[in-house]
Amino acid sequence: CPIAAFTRPNYSRGPSAAVGCLYASSSNNVHDGVDRVTVVTNVANINSRRAFLQSTVTSAALVVATAACTGIDPAQAASAVPATGVPAPKFSLPNSQGTGMTTLDTLTKDKKWTVLYFYPGAFTNGCTLEARNFQNDLEEYQKRGTQIVGVSVDSVEKNAQFCTAEKLDFYMLSDVDGEVSKKYGSALSVPGFGTFSNRQTYIIDPSGDLRWVFTDVESHVSRHSAEVLDKLKELQSV
Repeated sequence: CPIAAFTRPNYSRGPSAAVGCLYASSSNNVHDGVDRVTVVTNVANINSRRAFLQSTVTSAALVVATAACTGIDPAQAASAVPATGVPAPKFSLPNSQGTGMTTLDTLTKDKKWTVLYFYPGAFTNGCTLEARNFQNDLEEYQKRGTQIVGVSVDSVEKNAQFCTAEKLDFYMLSDVDGEVSKKYGSALSVPGFGTFSNRQTYIIDPSGDLRWVFTDVESHVSRHSAEVLDKLKELQSV
């Protein structure tokens, strides 16, 4: 059915293949009362490939897939990850609580450990699952004197809505221009689509030193929080 193809395009070969799928699926002219002209018109009404992606994206993993289909290695597209055992990169970003700016000094002033996790986009499937798992394990983190803080290129308003919708007891920071993501080696830039925060997680100790970096998170989001907890316990036992 052309409508099914339109709402659930095949991204296995990138955005262009998805558009091609629409045309191919409507080749028999009429299915269930929807003709080829209708489908082609729907495609034509989308102003750009970027708008097409934004209107149909259901998972933040699509960003990485897009990089791959355009010949960009996501690992190379992201900037260099900072070294561990030294002070974490400084930053100042607006938070989703509406209380102004949050800095690295803000996070370490109470001598807590910090799990600073970068994610591609609020309300997407992978990011929602990741946030829920951190929330489910939050009591365990708090027992270990640790706070959870998220970072994305989403606006303050969108991050606030995300925290409210998911009933999160931690907050998000808005890195709209991607500059902090670049400092942390988490910025993924895809030509024609802009800059996103790659899914990476950083453990910062109470003195502000970067102690651990998780770079391969996308492939096992469902168990990521448990992995972070295990590593946190290991680091705190030294």
